[in-house]
Amino acid sequence: MLPQKQAEEAIVSNSSDGADHEVKELGAEENKEDENSSFFNVKNFLWHGGSVWDAWFSCASNQVAQVLLTLPYSFSQLGLLSGILLQLLYGIVGSWTAYLISVLYVEYRSRKERENVNFKNHVIQWFEVLDGLLGPYWKALGLAFNCTFLLFGSVIQLIACASNIYYINDNLDKRTWTYIFGACCATTVFIPSFHNYRIWSFLGLGMTTYTAWYLTIAAAVHGQVEGVTHSAPQKMVLYFTGATNILYTFGGHAVTVEIMHAMWKPKKFKYIYLYATLYVFTLTIPSASMVYWAFGDELLNHSNAFSLLPKNAWRDAAVILMLIHQFITFGFACTPLYFVWEKVIGMHDTRSICWRALARLPVVIPIWFLAIIFPFFGPINSAVGALLVSFTVYIIPSMAHMLTYRTASARQGLMGIPTDRERMGAANVQRTFIALIWKCYEKN
Repeated sequence: MLPQKQAEEAIVSNSSDGADHEVKELGAEENKEDENSSFFNVKNFLWHGGSVWDAWFSCASNQVAQVLLTLPYSFSQLGLLSGILLQLLYGIVGSWTAYLISVLYVEYRSRKERENVNFKNHVIQWFEVLDGLLGPYWKALGLAFNCTFLLFGSVIQLIACASNIYYINDNLDKRTWTYIFGACCATTVFIPSFHNYRIWSFLGLGMTTYTAWYLTIAAAVHGQVEGVTHSAPQKMVLYFTGATNILYTFGGHAVTVEIMHAMWKPKKFKYIYLYATLYVFTLTIPSASMVYWAFGDELLNHSNAFSLLPKNAWRDAAVILMLIHQFITFGFACTPLYFVWEKVIGMHDTRSICWRALARLPVVIPIWFLAIIFPFFGPINSAVGALLVSFTVYIIPSMAHMLTYRTASARQGLMGIPTDRERMGAANVQRTFIALIWKCYEKN
């Protein structure tokens, strides 16, 4: 096995359009025709993304969406200190497992390219990495958890769209709005891959940034309601329900491999997820803390933070921006499902966008149907967090990495293996977080 550094350098694009050699290093997947002459071309600027910044925007935008509106509700179940500590714990550990996924992707791809496998018209996915490194049983495990998680993640986005627009226009019931937004979100079938989400990722993160700071400032200006109380945590069930919703916040790992594959230099992905998570902390912690400070236990009966804030132009703008962002997040969640379905029916290497869009429609229809059936997204967030995110984000990537590098020969030359001292330090940090969280619960 090549050392990690050599493996990364061995991954070279199969593009045949004569793009710059430096861009080809480590698997530039998409054609970059006439790159020098079209650098300032509007189409390339908006459509063709593959840089480190594109990946960062994609990761950050995908991490925080409608869950931004339910985090205050989670704080009312957990309490302020537990809510902040759990965000830090899940975010940091999730960044570590995203790093493990990136290492496994590089290992898998280096092996395949040494076998002269061509990925020019093929997007590598997580279940394929597991299959190539650990065998068909792991492939089935990864496919089952990832597809189920992404399916319900897409459903949640549609439900959240209908729930949010209702605060602006209640002339139609939420189910009717779900029909409308389902039709709108179905247009994501025309977006070929994550390579083409450049402008959408940028706009999506800007929209959630506005919404997060709107929640923070609006709650501060509103002040505490009369007789406000902060009695959380009250019950063990509520405590862990809130914890699973926060777990869902940092559960974007189901699209990590696809985002990496869309990069011109995937080896630079290693710490992107961590940097994205640190930025997300600046959105989620202040907004959830301030809304909980203002409304306290009243949030237990309002899972959507918009419902407690006064109706004005600022709130309407936040609602509209979140609707647009949920359309983008729907695309993020559905695109890997599109890829899986294309591979099943043999359409994945088709060059025509129209034919691929037509082939993808059977994926959207059941999602649309499920969104109409389920009326509320808050409880679904918690259920998905409890049943799927824990495996998708933490358990499966960690076990896969340990099994792949379980022998000394497999670890030879692998960069980034923590020393005993570093492992002990990480374990101490985890124990400290868990102890603090438990003390917070016992105190109440």
